[in-house]
Amino acid sequence: MPELPEVETFVRSLKFGGMTGEPILNRLIQHADLFWYRTLAFSDEGDNFLSWFPGKTIEDITRRGKYIILSIPPKFLIIHLRMSGDLRVESQNSQINKKHDRFLIEFCDSYRLVFNDPRKFGRIWLINHPEYVFQKLGIEPFSSSFTAAWMKENARKKKKVIKTLLLDQTFIAGIGNIYSDEALYRAGIHPNRKADDLSDAEIDQLTHAIQNVLQAGIAQNGASIDWVYRGGNFQNHFQVYHRSGKPCYRCGTLIERSVIGQRSAHFCPNCQI
Repeated sequence: MPELPEVETFVRSLKFGGMTGEPILNRLIQHADLFWYRTLAFSDEGDNFLSWFPGKTIEDITRRGKYIILSIPPKFLIIHLRMSGDLRVESQNSQINKKHDRFLIEFCDSYRLVFNDPRKFGRIWLINHPEYVFQKLGIEPFSSSFTAAWMKENARKKKKVIKTLLLDQTFIAGIGNIYSDEALYRAGIHPNRKADDLSDAEIDQLTHAIQNVLQAGIAQNGASIDWVYRGGNFQNHFQVYHRSGKPCYRCGTLIERSVIGQRSAHFCPNCQI
């Protein structure tokens, strides 16, 4: 599943052009189509969902956690890619993938935005108030509120192991398996440690490690390890993720993998305590 750096890369590509194709900002919408009805999680337009789009313009594209937000005044189209979702901007002369394309928006200038999702887990919303979708999301790791002091106050209230807590989207929005493993390695913290057992110094290190590893991921356009996501380079900079059985770059100890809360965790048993 794309995590915050991969989703941020999608946002920037849709705004400025890149891996998804041409930019889509300020394009006038001509038509919309939905090929699998369950892709639409909610629309406050009801049965008028598709007929609402013509004549509207995409004025901004942003992100909240792992969600992509298309501002189409007076509403917002929200997209969550989930496990296998992908977005591409292409000529309307291109052939539609009838097996896996779920939703599209056609523009008046002969381009279209297509949401492709082989596993059918991805969802879209058309709403007036994005807070409806985001009300349970946790703090943004690049917000001014995300500080070591915030982490000390809130992490210690939890009884979860730290790996599981970092994956909890109601705690911090946007972190998944890749960046939780990499952040914990940078901070020198074992993924099976209890969050309320971390020292002040460890929380300081972890807070900085989270932001630093996410920034590094964005700088590399994310990580291209999923069979859908492409274009990133951060997979070439992994320290522990998907490196089980290989030597730690710091100490030479073999990286281990374990399952914590039904999710994989990669770590160095010597460097992470």
